[in-house]
Amino acid sequence: MSRSLRFLFAFAVLAITILASWRYLDRGGQSSDDDSVQVAGGRLVATMRSDPQSFNRLVAPFAGVDLVSRLTQASLVRLNRSTGELEPRLAHHWAVSGDGLTWTLELVAARFSDGEPFTSADVAFTFEALYDPGVKSELGSSLRIAGAPLQVETPDSRTVVIRFPAPYGAGLQLLDALPILPRHRLAEALANGTFRDAWGLSSPPSDIVGLGPFVLDGYTPGRQLLFGRNPHFWLRAESGAVLPYLDELEVQIVSDVNTEMLRLEAGVVDLTTDEIRAEDYAAMRRLEERGRVKLASAGVTVSPHALWFNLSPTASDERAWLRHPAFRRAVSHAVDRRSLIDTVYLGAAEPIFGPVTPGHGDWYLPDLPRTDFDPGAARDLLSSAGLTDGNGDGVLEDAGGRPVRFSILTARGSGVRDRSVAVIQDHLSRVGLTVDVIALDVGSMVARWQARDYDTMFFYVAFDSFDPARSMEFWLSSGSFHFWNASQSTPATSWEAHIDDLMRQQATTLDHAERQRLFAEAQRTLAEHLPILYFAAPQVTYATSARVEGARPSVLQPAILWNAETLSVTAAGATTER
Repeated sequence: MSRSLRFLFAFAVLAITILASWRYLDRGGQSSDDDSVQVAGGRLVATMRSDPQSFNRLVAPFAGVDLVSRLTQASLVRLNRSTGELEPRLAHHWAVSGDGLTWTLELVAARFSDGEPFTSADVAFTFEALYDPGVKSELGSSLRIAGAPLQVETPDSRTVVIRFPAPYGAGLQLLDALPILPRHRLAEALANGTFRDAWGLSSPPSDIVGLGPFVLDGYTPGRQLLFGRNPHFWLRAESGAVLPYLDELEVQIVSDVNTEMLRLEAGVVDLTTDEIRAEDYAAMRRLEERGRVKLASAGVTVSPHALWFNLSPTASDERAWLRHPAFRRAVSHAVDRRSLIDTVYLGAAEPIFGPVTPGHGDWYLPDLPRTDFDPGAARDLLSSAGLTDGNGDGVLEDAGGRPVRFSILTARGSGVRDRSVAVIQDHLSRVGLTVDVIALDVGSMVARWQARDYDTMFFYVAFDSFDPARSMEFWLSSGSFHFWNASQSTPATSWEAHIDDLMRQQATTLDHAERQRLFAEAQRTLAEHLPILYFAAPQVTYATSARVEGARPSVLQPAILWNAETLSVTAAGATTER
């Protein structure tokens, strides 16, 4: 944002933030969800695509771990996935200093699921673990401002003072992803250096103690997670009703989307954690007309699939052309996005050329430089990278006469990914590129990515905020989700260093217009070098069984279970018991 006339605007933003926090003061531990039709009791069955890697969110940054954490743990504040507003959680009131650097939070009176009291010492302990060098928390990289950690003070057992090292445009939003952990359960593990191993998948469920609406009752790898009501959950509905409404929550692990949809259609499950596919929409509409399911549109996705290239120093020298900017631009030109949208999404998507979609609201850049479908331009770019068809067989060769061939790794079990990579494979073959598609289970795919053992990869990251300051792990060269070359100690390229500077600047100003300008430049810089390619942003529709009440689907993750404490079920259409 500009500086002169925007001075007053910055203070207006601060004032609005303060007023927004004060409006929760009298509600204490009350939920803002409408509970007029909610009834207590019952069991809900959901699905997710893969096993969690841990039950400790600080050491595993993946979607399955985050979902378990949000069910069993609680954060100081929560981003309402439906409205985009910040809500009180363990902090029922907060105020910010005039310079935007010091936040004072008042804590609710609560107990952990094992009955032990929650105090400010637990907040201080969580931050200690988050930033401990021995823990090497992937989450810790996203809870830094200008590269520096937050400072936490605890004047008394019910007050926490958090000092930001610099102004931060997203404010307290950065605390949405941080579960507050029980000091009395994990302090010993942190002290003796075993924190990363604490709360592993083999831990007894009773060891997983938290402040969330549910407790973990059981885990069967590859099959299910079972959750029961937390008897000490502190939050109440506006009516005063005890939360959560549900007695039990089962999350079935279903890697195959066809199986997942069959279970939803049969009434075996109540909801899926992912949106329904375009080809399933007609069947779901018929079920909705018969009163068996409910459909809800959440808008345009903010988490589109993407194809990224292995640009790490350990990438194969035999396929060095993968690291040539002209090659990546050629691939983008070679793919007909409209054809992909019609084939994969049956037309219900928008072509995109970067990671920010129309679903991001005013962060979206409609005039982002485009690499539209142009096979001729693709062939010229490939030729400029030294890849030509010397023998006239329709297949390009490199300077050494080797056929130009590379692989795309993806996760099996999703029709969207399967058809997307098939379209990409077909379109690239038309410009002389041979592509092998390798579909793995999610765990194996992630392991290959972490080992930098791949050519390209087609997958996605589930964003949990609209604000770009909350996706720094993707944009910063040091970020753990900087897909093409993650966790760099120093930027590998000058353009990545430029994006680093832009993103740090936009995150540390309170001027929204200036933040938009800086972020637009970061998007344009990424579009110029194309280490990662985007093709389509689909409309997102979620389906639940007709008996589910309180669902408020969002394009942010977790899409439906983000407010699991206020979900309920009616007796009609009950799911099949195990």
